[in-house]
Amino acid sequence: MTYIVFGYGSLIFKPPPHVISEVHGFLKGYVRRFAQKSHDHRGTPEKPGRVVTLIHKEEWAAFSGSDAFPDEDIVWGIAYTIDPAFEKEVRGYLDYREKDGYTLEAVDVWGVESNGQETIVLHGVHCYVGRNDNPSFIGSEPLDALAHKIWESVGPSGPNKEYLYNLVEAVRKLAPESHDSHLYALEKRLRELDCLSDLGS
Repeated sequence: MTYIVFGYGSLIFKPPPHVISEVHGFLKGYVRRFAQKSHDHRGTPEKPGRVVTLIHKEEWAAFSGSDAFPDEDIVWGIAYTIDPAFEKEVRGYLDYREKDGYTLEAVDVWGVESNGQETIVLHGVHCYVGRNDNPSFIGSEPLDALAHKIWESVGPSGPNKEYLYNLVEAVRKLAPESHDSHLYALEKRLRELDCLSDLGS
């Protein structure tokens, strides 16, 4: 079978190698939240940053005490088809890249036809999900505390806030009309922290 992987976080702005085609689409039944600790890319074991994961909507209610946003957010992303000649190499690369608590799941990717009708465009696509029972899952945090954690955290892959800014920019390009209140509210808070920092320097 063709190896296709869906990116909803850093894979959107930093795609895997050996991609031969891509499909822009969205998921149903999930929310995208900064609910996963990052010990290895955007933080350290001592000071973990925060990165996005997917949570099933029906499960999010159990973790969303600090998240006052409605669940209408749409998880847009990109499904990448990998060159079969490099499938083993890319699988190994992604397993290592997503090793901090992520598990492979199969998801259906949706698209919108020219008449506005929503339809499934890809079935059973591979997707790395930080399930709520993995050690790095942190669940919901108060927005201001979460924003500050992202703003101050740095890891081997760079500043945590760079991850958020890149993701927001990529999602806006993918679907300018998309509703993603969590991402945009965090971006607003981080921009405010940047301004305060500039004033204080």
